[in-house]
Amino acid sequence: MRLADCHNIDDFRRLARRRLPWPVFDYIDGAADDEATKARNTGAFRSADLVPDVLAGVAEIDTSVTVLGRRSALPLILSPTALQRVFHWQGERAVARAAEKFGLWFGISSLATVSIEEIGALVATPKLFQLYVHKDKGLNAAMIQRCRAAKFDAIALTVDTIVSGKRERCARSGFTSPPRFTPSSALSYAIKPRWALDYLLREKFALPNLDTHVSAGTGEAVSIAGYFNTMLDQSMTWRTAEQIRQDWGGTFALKGVMSVADARRAVEIGADAIMISNHGGRQLDGSRAPFDQLREIVDAVGGQIEIICDGGVRRGTHVLKALCAGATCASGGRLYLYALAAAGQPGVERAIAILNHLPADAGRIMRRG
Repeated sequence: MRLADCHNIDDFRRLARRRLPWPVFDYIDGAADDEATKARNTGAFRSADLVPDVLAGVAEIDTSVTVLGRRSALPLILSPTALQRVFHWQGERAVARAAEKFGLWFGISSLATVSIEEIGALVATPKLFQLYVHKDKGLNAAMIQRCRAAKFDAIALTVDTIVSGKRERCARSGFTSPPRFTPSSALSYAIKPRWALDYLLREKFALPNLDTHVSAGTGEAVSIAGYFNTMLDQSMTWRTAEQIRQDWGGTFALKGVMSVADARRAVEIGADAIMISNHGGRQLDGSRAPFDQLREIVDAVGGQIEIICDGGVRRGTHVLKALCAGATCASGGRLYLYALAAAGQPGVERAIAILNHLPADAGRIMRRG
């Protein structure tokens, strides 16, 4: 299977599975417990029908939107995801350059493998930083200040990952950051020589946004669950979120809001946007899909705050359905991570180009039943 054979996101997933060691693939692909919520995130879009309006004149189509104060050529954000240089040696650099080529918002994680400063200098594309609140308040303050100095356009505070979800695939594989070669996983790494050589011979793995404060930033192997459960601040409250918004002073979003009550609280603390998200099903299995919550939240706070539907997006029509249901835009991580793992920057660019074939704003949406 070649990159040219990839015609949808599932094709990129299959190619990524062929090219990655199974512990690495399972880290991208896996979710919490039975992974029912992960499946539901995409499946939810099937319960909505599109009813097109014909003879609308589509010789010239403008798919651009304004999101968080910046123009985006598509109503799509490439969501921040961690550890990208584990999946492909180009990592966040590939995603940043692809986003700039297509004029899209994209984000990097606190657990990014390329620094805030490098990404800030690399592209002029609108940039979002995903902040995990650590127990080390000095680290939190340092990351906010670095984002300000690097001229990031927004910070998204992650509010659904105060403790780690039960990711059983990672527990079975023993996946760590950086990957640790164990007897059970050694064969998987050995039979993927291209990945192994890139990982061993190219730039040394690091988490440069953390390395001034915690040992995990220096390349020490640690499980993601262990990191979340020991390093993140479990005492975080709405008061914490409000203080971070004030400390940042710029465009501010909450990532991981799923209820109407929390959406209203986000409005009250002065957030500019909420990302309706269940962390790709990686935290609480049994959670509803973001798309299933979208209408209810739009009815409650639409017009008061920007609403981003995050998760499960695999098609351009999924983005369209989110827009028709009232979202400002859609966003997702796996939709480009599979492509990154499969082929680096050319893969990400091809994935975006495929999603770009979404219909124009000519249609209505209705629920079955």
